[in-house]
Amino acid sequence: MSNREPRASGYFRSSYDQGLRLVETRTQWTSLILFLAVLGIFPFVASSFQLDLANQVFLACIGSVALMLLTGYAGQVSLGHAGLIAAGAFTAGILFKEFGAKFWVTIPAAAVIGALIGLIFGLPSLRLRGLYLAVSTLALHFVVVYLGGEYETKRGFSTGIVIDVPRIGDFVLRDRKIWYFVLFAFAAAALLISLNLLRSRTGRAWAAIRSHETIAEALGIGVPAQKLLAFVISSSMTAVAGALFGYYRGFVSVEAFSLFLSIQYVAMIIIGGMGSILGAILGAVFVTLLPYAIEYAVGLLPNARSYAGMLAAFNYAAFGIVMILFLVFEPQGLVGVWRRVQNYFLLWPFKQKPLGGGRK
Repeated sequence: MSNREPRASGYFRSSYDQGLRLVETRTQWTSLILFLAVLGIFPFVASSFQLDLANQVFLACIGSVALMLLTGYAGQVSLGHAGLIAAGAFTAGILFKEFGAKFWVTIPAAAVIGALIGLIFGLPSLRLRGLYLAVSTLALHFVVVYLGGEYETKRGFSTGIVIDVPRIGDFVLRDRKIWYFVLFAFAAAALLISLNLLRSRTGRAWAAIRSHETIAEALGIGVPAQKLLAFVISSSMTAVAGALFGYYRGFVSVEAFSLFLSIQYVAMIIIGGMGSILGAILGAVFVTLLPYAIEYAVGLLPNARSYAGMLAAFNYAAFGIVMILFLVFEPQGLVGVWRRVQNYFLLWPFKQKPLGGGRK
């Protein structure tokens, strides 16, 4: 009879510190390294159009992660996301036009302006909830867009504010390949900040507030302060995304920040999966690429040119249908689909059986 002790199968944590690690297992490290390698190789093999799509995805990831912190984790509904993006973009454009401010000045300035706006428009969250809070944040969008439009009119920028190509010393951010790495760095920074924030006392306080405000307050959590902090952090991050958007496109105009943009970001966190940073990223990728997928599908139809004027209608219709389908049939979003696929391969070839020995 062997004296060896049996080994436990599976992955087990032996301390609380292990649960706080961003990357825990060797398999996760390997997957992360391979994923980063693919991202590093992509700009050298991709076309200009594909690089532009990737850059749009990075910008959308920053905004969707910021909204996920506010709505998916802190439980505060917001429809003013487009206004915050506009605030960041106009901050960069106005500082450049009026003062000739450089890239490394306008980006932090956009973050500060976004934080101030988040503080101001976060105050209604101390009294309002649900639909009433959503309507109050909707006012943010109209206020910022109105002020931006007035500035364009008064200064005679009828076609928008043109921003020169940013420079960092002798380094010029002109090529899309360079922008790819810059935007990837900002998106990665937003992701790391969010993940670490959610592992802190602040993240746990937001989760408690989302579950039940009264119980959270009874546990000693400063609910008003935590709500305002969620608005400030989310708004600051979103404004930075807006400033980067302005620099990447080379101009800022109010037409780029319609109410539909706010709805798109809400759709990102719903389709991706509420309460998940991975869901925010998956939703950003899906919603950003959906219009191009629809355009490609329409192009395959017979007499495709006759449908060219209906592309906008197709996009709106498909967007609404996809949101309804996810809300009805997949409330957990894309991250729920991903977890089921992951569990299938983890459990294969063993099939899960319900309790009691019944058949599935």
